[in-house]
Amino acid sequence: MTHIAWFICWSSAALLAHVFIGYPLLVWMQARLRPLPVARRAILPTVSIVMAVHDGERFIRAKLASLRQLDYPAELIDIVIACDGCHDTTVTTARRSTDPRVTVLDFPNRRGKAACLNDAVALTRGEVLLFTDVRQKLSPVALKELVANLGDPTVGAVGGELHMENVRSGFAQGVDFYWRYEKGIRHAESLSGSTIGVSGALYAIRRSLFQPLPAGTVLDDVLVPMRVAAQGKRVVFEPKAMAWDQPSQLPEEERRRKIRTLAGNYQLIQLAPWLLAPWRNPLWFRFVSHKLLRLFAPWLILALTVSTGLLFTRHPMYALAFGGLIGGLLLVALARLQPPLGRLLPLRIAVAFFYLNLFAAQALLAFARNRRLHLW
Repeated sequence: MTHIAWFICWSSAALLAHVFIGYPLLVWMQARLRPLPVARRAILPTVSIVMAVHDGERFIRAKLASLRQLDYPAELIDIVIACDGCHDTTVTTARRSTDPRVTVLDFPNRRGKAACLNDAVALTRGEVLLFTDVRQKLSPVALKELVANLGDPTVGAVGGELHMENVRSGFAQGVDFYWRYEKGIRHAESLSGSTIGVSGALYAIRRSLFQPLPAGTVLDDVLVPMRVAAQGKRVVFEPKAMAWDQPSQLPEEERRRKIRTLAGNYQLIQLAPWLLAPWRNPLWFRFVSHKLLRLFAPWLILALTVSTGLLFTRHPMYALAFGGLIGGLLLVALARLQPPLGRLLPLRIAVAFFYLNLFAAQALLAFARNRRLHLW
């Protein structure tokens, strides 16, 4: 029993160290020692902006205004908005737009984002497809900055940078901290080759590389770039192309969205099993390190807690590790009981880490219970 606990303890610790420290450090070193710069060029291809929306009446006016303010020749842009089972005023508001470039597709019954994107893309004419979501406003230079990366023939897709604004609560500040950590990894991946995924809020792809999405796909912002990489092109990150979003202020507000997104990773393996094959996926190591092992992190933490508890009396090192894990849980409980303390840096990081991993664990159960994740 002791030998099993020892193996579980050290293997869990090694994998967790690789996920959160080792892999980020490795890609950072690759970016520093063997950078692969992008040969950006100021090009102006035709661009089709594609957006799928479900009940977006709160955001659609501001989004259309944001698209009109893009610093890009208007005659080179067309916009297709696919409304997926909207029961609010999204469709009528979008159709009232005076922008002649806007085409609105109204699907009365919910079909899922992937089906809407496929139909919207079929109506477009641009050499470049720009995908964005309805909630986020875009910087005026976002499109030009993205397209400049496609001036490099080795680049097939490019993602923008998502910024959080109105970060008020301790939980939101903690999530913002981890999002900055995630963006740092993406930046290093980009500088050393290709990123694993892009932000669905803002990314562009060469039209010639786009393949229709499987029905029900949740994570188009992972599957699309992985397909681009499989076709031999780079997927890069452009921090000058910015989008702004509002974070959830409380865990309860974040739970549903995060569980759906995380469960989408399990669905991704189901839809594209080739991602697990090193001989077919050129970004296999990065995909496993950045995506798959992150999904297993809550179970690895649980295994580490149980195994160090069983080894508690064997060595002070195990007692220290067990105490640290339990101490982390107590910090989360303290932050929940005393919200003002949740703004302290150690507590807000602990709270965000706890909930993001809790949601990852719940995502597996959610996917096992409900495969119809695509219905928003």
